[in-house]
Parts: sequence; C-alpha cells; structure tokens
Amino acid sequence: MATCQSGSPCNQGEPNVSAPSKWPRNRLLLALPSSNLKQLMPELERIDCHRGQVLMDADSSLDHVFFPDSGVVSVVAVYADGSVIEMATIGREGCTDVQAVFGAKRSSVRLLVQIPGSAAKISRAAFTRAMGSMPSFRSLMYAYVQAFLEQVLVSVACNGAHSLKERLARWLLMMRDRGDDDTLEITQNLLAEMLGVQRPTITNAFRELERVGLIARGRRQVTILDRQGLMAASCECYQLVRARLAFHLPKTYT
Repeated sequence: MATCQSGSPCNQGEPNVSAPSKWPRNRLLLALPSSNLKQLMPELERIDCHRGQVLMDADSSLDHVFFPDSGVVSVVAVYADGSVIEMATIGREGCTDVQAVFGAKRSSVRLLVQIPGSAAKISRAAFTRAMGSMPSFRSLMYAYVQAFLEQVLVSVACNGAHSLKERLARWLLMMRDRGDDDTLEITQNLLAEMLGVQRPTITNAFRELERVGLIARGRRQVTILDRQGLMAASCECYQLVRARLAFHLPKTYT
C-alpha cells in the first residue's frame, strides 16, 4: 500500500467510474497500436495521485507500474539519514519503475508525487505478460528506458555544472511540458528537498525569476508568465532532454 510522507496509508484511489471517455491520456500508452492498447485496457486501473503521496518506497516490493496521465512523479534516492534528492521526473510521456522492464521485483527508489494528478496503474505481473506477448509494447518500453536513463544522466551533469536559477528554470519547464496549465501546484519546501538545497536558497532563486517577470508565486503554486523567457533563463539541459525524448519516442513528443 502506498504511504504519505507522514507514514500513514494514502488512498491510491478506487477505479474511477466517472473517468473521462478519453482515457488513458498517457502518451506512452497512446503510442501503442490500437489493438495492443485495447488488449491492455482491462489490466489498467485509473487512480488519483495526491501531492506528497509515495506510490512506492525504496526497497519495497515492485508490485505495480504507474503510467501518469497528469501530474508529475519524482524518482528520488533515499539516504540513511532520511534525506532525499531527486534523480528524475516522470509525467505523461513515460512510466515508473523502468527496472520492471528487466524483471526486477523490488524498487530501488522512492516514487513521490510532486504535482498531483492521475495515473494508470498496472500490476507487475500484467506488465511482464505484456512485455512477453506484445512486441510493440516491448519495443516501446525499451525505447523509453533509453530516454529515461539519458534524462538521469543529464540531470546528474546539470546538478554539477549549472546554477540553481538555471536548474530551477529547467525544472519548471519540464513540469509545464507534462501538464495542461501554466499554473503548477508545487511547494517550495518540497522543491528545495528535491533539488538538494535549503529553503532560503530556493526562495532566492524563485525571486530572481519573479523579479524579471518570468513567473509569479502564489500559495502552494507557481505560474509561468513567460515561457520563452524561462527557456532563455534555463540551461541547455532542458532542450537536450527534449531532443533525446523526441529521438527515442517521437510519438510521445510534443
């Protein structure tokens, strides 16, 4: 069962009978041939994902794979002292637990909902069956693993090479690419933890972007006012990640 940051169980959501007819919205699933997606649909369960919810914890049993429809899931490393740092983010262009592609049965990372939304959940057993019986699904997942690993590698390099303001601009742009609105439901406390900095440091970076009219901050949210300006303020890593995603997964790229 998923847990919230407090350690108490979080409701992952029951199957949503009132879900919109156009479902799923996950671009990885929609890139499948229609016959394959139709075959996979009975195995998918629509769930709600709440801010701060832990979908899967480090060293827990890898029982499910999640395909976000909206919102963003952070892949975080957990250290012995309880501190965490973000390794990658996943939106509706991808899925969680890429290690399941290679038959892993335990998670090595924590999956934390950074921006609330919804997702399609599939059991690891059904995921493994689809890998074996659907060549198109298997090829798509292999391509996604390559794109995901390259995102992780770029993030590692970015953390060491670029300023916090540039990294913050990149992060905000990546979140916007996964959503439908210029207003992102995020907290500065959680973002500071993900980027491995203190709250005052992230606040200063936000102020720099706000001062030049690129963003506006509200309570538990940030609105992007000037996307082109934010792209100019970001490091080249943003475009690099987008280019690699477009190369490996052209059908999921926007």
